[in-house]
Amino acid sequence: MQQGYKWQAMGFVTQMDNSKSQTTILALDDEAPILEMLTYALEQHGRTVLTAETASAAKVLLAERKVDLALIDWMLPGGSGIELVRSLRKQEITRQLPIIMLTARTDEPDITAGLDAGADDYMTKPFSPRELNSRINAILRRSNQYRRSQTQLTLGALILDIDAVRVEAYGVPVAMGHTEFKLLAFLMQNPERVYSRSQLLDHVWGIGTFIEERTIDVHILRLRKSLKPSGLETMLQTVRGAGYKLQEMGPE
Repeated sequence: MQQGYKWQAMGFVTQMDNSKSQTTILALDDEAPILEMLTYALEQHGRTVLTAETASAAKVLLAERKVDLALIDWMLPGGSGIELVRSLRKQEITRQLPIIMLTARTDEPDITAGLDAGADDYMTKPFSPRELNSRINAILRRSNQYRRSQTQLTLGALILDIDAVRVEAYGVPVAMGHTEFKLLAFLMQNPERVYSRSQLLDHVWGIGTFIEERTIDVHILRLRKSLKPSGLETMLQTVRGAGYKLQEMGPE
């Protein structure tokens, strides 16, 4: 009873939402009370929750169970959550797994590092269970749309394969980070259209993502750097005062 009161005081009491289809969430945190709170908050929304306190335990669960989304803490025994995210992005079975970093680290460099490592979103503790569930819904909705979309995109000499997570320019593989891949995929699905920084944040990172809009500039620069060896960096255009667009063109 006292524990239930504590949850209520912290805002962890929410009404059961049976309208959502059941999803399986992996929660990774080395603090048992946090895992207990997450389990309660997520199960109130009809979700199945798997919990782990170490990265190795999380990897076992991911190998044995179908997981729709992972919540990963930064500070973990025997390794960091950010190292785990990087590892998951390198493996075929977890390359497309939606990931939210849920951590007490609030500095902007930490947030940027988490997103650059491959996290789809970043939330800081203490957190609102309602907001967390909303972000999960947004990421899963976007992920499902992403998987249903055309698997291979072509724009001029640039080819992007969503299922294989591969980009080619003139038939030569192009290496790039997970975030740059998602950004390029979105722009290739909407060529010639100009998007502001805030629109790119909403479409690529998800509505309600709390990161600086200037972070977009960093990823644009990295994407151009990835395309530069093929001469296709000129496809990614800056529209002064408006934003960015991707247009079909060859090397200058």
